[in-house]
Amino acid sequence: MTASPRARLRVALAGGTRVTGTFVKLPAPDVVELCGLAGFDFVVVDLEHSALSEADAIALVRHADRGGLPALVRIPAVDAPLICRLLENGAAGLQLSMLCEAAQARALVRATRFAPGGARSVSLANRAAGFGAGGLGAFLATERDDPPLLVGQIETPWWRDGRGDPWNEVIAGLDAVFVGGTDLAVSLGAEPGSAGLRAAVAEIEAAARRHGVAFGGWAPSRTAAGAHGLAAARYLVTGSDVQILAAGLDAAAGRGGNG
Repeated sequence: MTASPRARLRVALAGGTRVTGTFVKLPAPDVVELCGLAGFDFVVVDLEHSALSEADAIALVRHADRGGLPALVRIPAVDAPLICRLLENGAAGLQLSMLCEAAQARALVRATRFAPGGARSVSLANRAAGFGAGGLGAFLATERDDPPLLVGQIETPWWRDGRGDPWNEVIAGLDAVFVGGTDLAVSLGAEPGSAGLRAAVAEIEAAARRHGVAFGGWAPSRTAAGAHGLAAARYLVTGSDVQILAAGLDAAAGRGGNG
């Protein structure tokens, strides 16, 4: 039996392999297809910092799934019905922004797992369930053995509030923790690349390692990962489709003196 896109991504993460993706902010299925052809391991459909609608996100997720490319969806909050619809259309997982409380992580797990491990609503009338062709038991077993990937985005220095080591409560059940470097810098009152920001990123990396969760984050390019404190990142998101398009348009227009 062929492994699902999310299963392949999970195996790579668990095995210590770096996987690289990019944010998708444009409602164009061709972008997803081009990401796969370019060699990205996954994409993150962005429902936080983009003009994408839910319908746009579902169309992108379905296209990625049909092409065998894992598509996670970045969400700004745990919205159980939305999560259910995204998963039913083939999302490989969810990336939750501004994760800072154990209650958020528990809610994310509950929304992505069927009972008894969670409270996700069950339906067979969707593509993830094969529209019921395999039956309820087979679908539940598949989702139990190959659950959605969960990524928590750390963007505030909440762990410095005197609670000791609260990481296990917050990141338990996650597949990866993701440094939201820009928001983290703003929260710290630090400049990007500053010693204070580098120290905070190092703390997140150490906590991920301590609790057996993959460490990750965003960089403008793969080669820039080290400068962002992400040299050891196993879950790396580089740029976005908008950023890549802007750079390509600049080059095509001859900006920078290259003619």
